[in-house]
Amino acid sequence: MRRLALLAAFALLGPAAALAQSAGEVERCFQNPAACASGGGGAAPAPAHTPPPVATRQAPAPDYATVLNSSEADRRKIQESLRTLDKYNGPIDGNLQSEATVKAIADWQKGRGTAAVGKLTPPEAAQLNAEAARAPIRRIEPPAQTAAAQPSNADRLKALQARLAERRKAAEPKANAAAQALIADLKAYVSADGKGVAGDQFAAFAKWYADNKAAGRTFGAIAPVIDDYGDAKAGAATTTEVKFETKQGANTYNQCLMFAWVEGSPRKNAQAFSCDDVAAVEKWKTDQTLKSAWR
Repeated sequence: MRRLALLAAFALLGPAAALAQSAGEVERCFQNPAACASGGGGAAPAPAHTPPPVATRQAPAPDYATVLNSSEADRRKIQESLRTLDKYNGPIDGNLQSEATVKAIADWQKGRGTAAVGKLTPPEAAQLNAEAARAPIRRIEPPAQTAAAQPSNADRLKALQARLAERRKAAEPKANAAAQALIADLKAYVSADGKGVAGDQFAAFAKWYADNKAAGRTFGAIAPVIDDYGDAKAGAATTTEVKFETKQGANTYNQCLMFAWVEGSPRKNAQAFSCDDVAAVEKWKTDQTLKSAWR
């Protein structure tokens, strides 16, 4: 009778309570009231379980070191591939960090739609070399007329030598005459024991002669070698190297003086130098604005 009365009491709770609890749950609550949730007699829902957060894994950094530290042959091949693809025109030296090579790699990467960093990962290096291997071979040959219009260095040298020989041939008679006239005056000076126009015109020669005479030396052969000849601001100018043979006892000495003058009577701007003083001779030519017909 007690159970029936309890069932009747739950029935009076209305449709909501009837929907919330079944007869079995009512029976369970009657047997163990503590097991029923307050306000409805149902069991408390289990707390929801929240899964732990999943750690985000970062992508590894690109491997550029492998290619940069690869063998020189591999690095040269990359430069050759870049040249084949018209990205590089520098030296094939294996330097992948040169400005030209970095720019070429960046241009290639940009053309592929990837980050233009100027360095290659191993897969990129393999793709670059494969792309270059597939590129068609282009043969560039200069037009025939262009090749004919560009003489070789040997041909240029021969042409220059021919022009100089022609110019010297034209100037040779006057240059030889000027040099032989000087030699005649030098020999006359020696024969006159230090007197004559050669000493008056070339003060350095007169001193040189006096020094050798004081040393007890005698004079032998006198021979000229023309150094230069041409037109100067004051007339035709000549520079000639004169070799003197001097003797002292059983010893023979070969000495050399450089004579420079502008033709005239008397000679103009006449100077004598040591043959070793090349700078002084060249300065004399510059001062006279000599336009060579000999060199």
